[in-house]
Amino acid sequence: MSSDHNDEGRRDFLMVAAGSFAAVGAAGALWPLVDQMNPDASAKALASIEVDLSPIKEGQAVTVMWRGKPIFIRKRTAEEIKEAVSADSTDMRDPQVDGERAQKPEWLVLIGICTHLGCIPRGQSTGDVQGDFGGWFCPCHGSHYDTSGRIRKGPAPTNLEVPPYAFISDTKIKIG
Repeated sequence: MSSDHNDEGRRDFLMVAAGSFAAVGAAGALWPLVDQMNPDASAKALASIEVDLSPIKEGQAVTVMWRGKPIFIRKRTAEEIKEAVSADSTDMRDPQVDGERAQKPEWLVLIGICTHLGCIPRGQSTGDVQGDFGGWFCPCHGSHYDTSGRIRKGPAPTNLEVPPYAFISDTKIKIG
């Protein structure tokens, strides 16, 4: 009877040990599958960027990359700001007032991708066609954006998107 009792205890121990070994093995095999779903280091590095605005002169525009997307940063002139504010209207295709699009009137920060088919509008470089409203023009299908990045003419359904950004100082912003 004592050998049956020893065999039973031994069997229980072997079952618990085998089950524990199998659980650790399964967890070890599943971990790489779960871990590969995390963003890689290059994506984490681009989660946010800081941009120094001090070299940008009034009327000048620059393009930086954030998360693989072009970001248009324009230091607007007083005339561009005046045009953007005076054009605030509820009869636009995607109505939005300029104050909702620019945290500081002189700085406009936009994702530079046309909302129609994902093209990159013209208007950042000196000499580029800026469309009928002085902002940006997408030559692929003829979308015209104003000095606030709002769609005014053409097939694009919505305004150019404003990325999440914040002013760190008077001359520096953090995007993302």
